[in-house]
Amino acid sequence: MKRYFQFDELGTSYRKEFIAGLTTFLSMAYILFVNPATLSLSTVPDLPKGVGMDQGAVFVATALAAAIGSLIMGIFARYPIALAPGMGINAFFSYTVILTMGIPWQTAIAGTFVSGILFIILTATGLREKVINAIPVELKHAVAAGIGLFIAFIGFQNAGIIVNNDAVLVGLGDLAKGTTLLAIFGVVITVILMTRGLNGAVFFGMVVTAIVGMLTGLIKTPDAVVGSVPSIAPTFGAALTHIGDIFTLKMLVVILTFFFIDFFDTAGTLVAVANQAGLMKGNKLPRAGKAMFADAAATTVGAVLGTSTTTAYIESSAGVAAGGRSGFTAVVAAGFFLLALFFSPLLAVVTPAVTAPALIIVGILMVSSLSEIDWKKFEVAVPAFFTVLAMPLTYSIATGIAVGFIFYPITMVMKGRGREIHPIMYGMAVIFVLYFIFLKE
Repeated sequence: MKRYFQFDELGTSYRKEFIAGLTTFLSMAYILFVNPATLSLSTVPDLPKGVGMDQGAVFVATALAAAIGSLIMGIFARYPIALAPGMGINAFFSYTVILTMGIPWQTAIAGTFVSGILFIILTATGLREKVINAIPVELKHAVAAGIGLFIAFIGFQNAGIIVNNDAVLVGLGDLAKGTTLLAIFGVVITVILMTRGLNGAVFFGMVVTAIVGMLTGLIKTPDAVVGSVPSIAPTFGAALTHIGDIFTLKMLVVILTFFFIDFFDTAGTLVAVANQAGLMKGNKLPRAGKAMFADAAATTVGAVLGTSTTTAYIESSAGVAAGGRSGFTAVVAAGFFLLALFFSPLLAVVTPAVTAPALIIVGILMVSSLSEIDWKKFEVAVPAFFTVLAMPLTYSIATGIAVGFIFYPITMVMKGRGREIHPIMYGMAVIFVLYFIFLKE
């Protein structure tokens, strides 16, 4: 096993890899509780039964998808990168696709499955580079930043810090309310832990917030910590039985959005973590195809289990910082995700006040992409600005992407830079124009 994972060549050991895997797991363990809360839409008041997904089933699907994806990445691609259902895209799945667009979760999960298959095909045929290169780097960064603002906005709403205001659309909530104060406390604690550079700061911030909530009576103490694994039956296989429902213009946009977010997020994470670990060779990523396949396969399997898109986690960098260099790090993280299946009773303490700080902090991290955009070039600033701003204001990641992809060809052509635009971008602009025209149909 040491030879397979190249321990000697990479200067690592079982001890280093185990600590790295545990560190990676703790850094991203928050997704085990945030993802079920997001996909079940448990924070939405007066939601009709059946609109959101079953929370227990999503918890199991999240843990299994993370474990399977991490195992494939670790064993097949041999990178110290763990996978799990992605933040941002799960919010798009729930708040845009289900709530705003009115698409049943069964159809949405089928779209996730198809996006994974599309990802596999592009990876197998080698077309992934062409697709990545077709999208200008400024729009990639704008999409990441826009998603960050969007999920942070959701976090502020769930916390009760931002509320509806009929006069000016949104306003400041009642900061004296107990659950809101708890969420604010959670934000402060998590910010402190993040600033101090603690690995797993987001997860530990949730733990501290939940404990304080139970001590103050704002959160009901669970009857147990360890329990039986919830049934996955409510979500398992729905992606396959509802494939026939995806053939609409709305779903075409949804599937493309699933695909692009996962595609670019994975590519960026792979390069960033591999570079940190010193695994890049000649500015190229060895076994890039295998790594992308691992992500695509995890998305496909995760959809069948019953969760939104599974992707590579930038939190894997915490494991690399702890000494992880080989795929064994991801294997260890996968083992902890499987172990987490038996801690489902803790879902009861993960209230909106507990998850809100995690959403806000992750949003802050994603908005850092704004620094990579050349705001001095107006032809670039316009589509980037519209992409970033439209996501939180329209409560839709898809709308933000659509607006940005439409304006980019316009500003670039008017600037005399039309030849720099890949034909795929012109095609996408047409698709998104049609999306707006037929959106209400």
